[in-house]
Amino acid sequence: MAKPVLVVLAAGMGSRYGGLKQVDPVGPGGETIMDYSVFDALRAGFGRIVFVIRRDFERVFRDSLGAKYAGLARVDYAFQDLADLPPGFAVPAGRSKPWGTAHAIRAARGAADAPFAAINADDFYGRDAFLRLGAFLSEPAAAAVPARFAMVGYRLDQTLSEHGSVARGICRTDARGRLVSVTEMTRLTRVPGGVENREEGREPARLSGAERVSLNLWGFTPDLFRLLEERFPAWLESHAADPKAEWYIPFAVDGMIGEGAAEVEVLPTESAWFGVTYREDKPAVEAAVRRLIEAGEYPERLW
Repeated sequence: MAKPVLVVLAAGMGSRYGGLKQVDPVGPGGETIMDYSVFDALRAGFGRIVFVIRRDFERVFRDSLGAKYAGLARVDYAFQDLADLPPGFAVPAGRSKPWGTAHAIRAARGAADAPFAAINADDFYGRDAFLRLGAFLSEPAAAAVPARFAMVGYRLDQTLSEHGSVARGICRTDARGRLVSVTEMTRLTRVPGGVENREEGREPARLSGAERVSLNLWGFTPDLFRLLEERFPAWLESHAADPKAEWYIPFAVDGMIGEGAAEVEVLPTESAWFGVTYREDKPAVEAAVRRLIEAGEYPERLW
């Protein structure tokens, strides 16, 4: 059986962060967050890397990151393009915003031909998370109806920023640990005794902080691409006129679950998660990496 593939979503330029944060170092040897994800994935048994990027920064990305992995695993590239749409659709006038994470994963449809994990380039997921997902993706499995996917679930209160609100997919599971639904909340903020979602025009929603959330660490089979192709036209018909609308992968998967086309096993982890949403987050991430190195989780230099 082919080793799982790691699909890294790295097309975003990090508008809130103020730069190309995917190549910004956080480790003592100049390592990026993405370096730690690749390191964890390779030692969890993944065999190939597919970077989803934009063509306008292909050169700096290949030179800064791709080259360092070439001797460790096969590295391929896929390109998220605003005009990569189903037949009969065109980019609406005035649209410049990318179509979202479901569209970004869809961009890898020609490269990810084995079970694969999809991750954000700028999120640190932790060794245990990759071990759990790698084991799931390595299980022999025939084509299934519904399609069988997985998602690593983190505690909400361990995934917040001290420097602004964050967006998270709040997960509800059944008694078997299967995902029932994902509710995207886009203005989550820590408050005394818990967490609140403070979206404009809505009453604040109170949460405990113990909820499991999606950080876009997913395990898929190539069946996903067929399911995305079947659903993308309907999403475009409903949302393409909104210049800010994004097709998020939790929304897409939530629809598949509701239709009985897919089931998703939630793999809970206590791995440390951290991300660089705002530039002010970076010192805390650097300090967290240093603590993990001192605890023996990572070598002083990865490569």
